Amino acid sequence: MAGYFENGPGDLVPDALSGFARAHADLVAHDPVDGFFTARHSSAARRVGLLSGGGSGHEPLHAGYVGAGMLDAACPGRVFASPHNRQIFRASGAVAGPEGVLHIVKNYTGDRINFGIAAERLADAGIACARVLVDDDLASDSEGVAAGRRGTGATMLVEKVLGGAADTGMGLDALAELGTAVTSRCRTLAAASAAHHAPATGEPAFGLLPGELEYGVGIHGERADRTRSQGRVGALVEDMAGALLDALRPGPDDPVVALVNGLGSVTSLELYGIFGELGRVLDARRVRLARHLVGDYVTALDMRGFSLTLMVADGDTLDFYDAPVRTPALSW
Repeated sequence: MAGYFENGPGDLVPDALSGFARAHADLVAHDPVDGFFTARHSSAARRVGLLSGGGSGHEPLHAGYVGAGMLDAACPGRVFASPHNRQIFRASGAVAGPEGVLHIVKNYTGDRINFGIAAERLADAGIACARVLVDDDLASDSEGVAAGRRGTGATMLVEKVLGGAADTGMGLDALAELGTAVTSRCRTLAAASAAHHAPATGEPAFGLLPGELEYGVGIHGERADRTRSQGRVGALVEDMAGALLDALRPGPDDPVVALVNGLGSVTSLELYGIFGELGRVLDARRVRLARHLVGDYVTALDMRGFSLTLMVADGDTLDFYDAPVRTPALSW
């Protein structure tokens, strides 16, 4: 068993949210009643509020990306559980601009249901609302998965691009169209050598034998369609990056943004080694690496694994990505 440092059952998330609010009080405000965060600073040019949310346990997603140049609000749920539609409705009303609010939603059934109910309530209240559904996970791209591809690592890249675009004064429909287009040019693949530990029990979500690897794992511990031997990291990254490139098929002049993301318990030493291997694969395939991030951006509690995300960009997408941002987890 692996115990979490907490005051007691059920205290981990609320205590963390309270601590996060105090640590970053200069950037975010916390509504303790409805449990959402809003940005203290935003561009005066914004006509649309940006909101995202999802289960806790993926930090810094989503609250870590609330602030100038990115999200106006985030709604954290319980561990790996959707926020309640009441949270989403009230947070949306708090940050809606003159043209309404855009929801950035990861493709999971609970999230789709609760964001959908909130959108209906917003319509009844006369607040315009649109949705961008992030579905970047290559491992769940199968006809056998009824819900479609899961939303994973690309979510924060989509949030960053849309934040830059919103700061130009872009309207609701245009932002939704841009977000959908950017999502379609993103794919993610994850691998793990050990599962996360469930806070309620301290037990691992699944078991692997020594030297085994879950290839295509989900950020909630969803098992992949196959287990493989871990082997050399270079061979693993070559397989993962090759699958992403085969799915995206960037042209010789298409710039690519890469995210090498730790899932909770992988060291920086390993992540930078993985990035180096990814760079060699991209060079060999003559793919232009325009931008990159390396670190823990979308985690899965303490899962020992990593994900690779590639986003095929264009000039406008890179401009929006490069726009200034100041949030608890991302700043430039």
